[in-house]
Formats: sequence, structure tokens, C-alpha cells
Amino acid sequence: MNKISNQFSSIEQITDQYLKKGVPELAQAAPEVSFEDILKRRQSVNDTSALKFSKHASMRLQSRNIELSSEQQERLETGAEKAEAKGMRESLVIVDSYSFIVNVPNKTVVTAMDQAESAENVYTNIDGAVII
Repeated sequence: MNKISNQFSSIEQITDQYLKKGVPELAQAAPEVSFEDILKRRQSVNDTSALKFSKHASMRLQSRNIELSSEQQERLETGAEKAEAKGMRESLVIVDSYSFIVNVPNKTVVTAMDQAESAENVYTNIDGAVII
């Protein structure tokens, strides 16, 4: 039985040989980063509050000659943030005389209208409205 036990390495020997061998080099190469730091970086990348405009919405803006000022753009984003805070998914956001349907989870403006196009004042497939 001694012959067999001498032929095999112990778990401790294997651990020493394979697991501990390169650890100091890795520890020196990569600075210590906490989970919190990684989470913050991840959130800052994903936390782009700027709204996107769908192709359809961009075409509507162009065809209806709607040009938003930076202040109106900020108010539109604020409206989308308020809709998100209330748990809305498809929201009507009204900024001055412009109406926007916003897909809140995707932070995407789906369509845009000015007061002339929204004369009927009927909006469908929304679950809330924000007037800014």
C-alpha cells in the first residue's frame, strides 16, 4: 500500500503547485477593485439619461419642422425621468406645444407632434402623461 501512496501527489502538493504559483504576479498586475467600484462604473455607462429618437420620431421632427431648443430637450428628458419614476412604460410627454410619445424603459422618443397635428387630442397606447 505504501507503493501506491508514493506514486500520487497529495492535494496540498497539487494546490501549492498549481493554484499558488501565479497568484502574486496576478495580484501585482491588477490593482484591487471593489465590487462597489465596478457597479458604479457599470451604472455610469448604462445611465445615459439622454433620450434617443427612433427613426420614425426623427422623420416626424423633420417633416413637421420641429426643432427643440436645448432647454426643451432638457425638459423632455426630465419628463421621461418623471415617467420612469412613476413606473410608466409608454408615456405622453408634453413640452410647450409639442407632444411626444416616449418608450420609457428604452428611453426612446417614439413619435413627435406639434399642436396642429394633435388637434384631436386623442392619444392611445399610453399608460400615463407628463406635462412639463
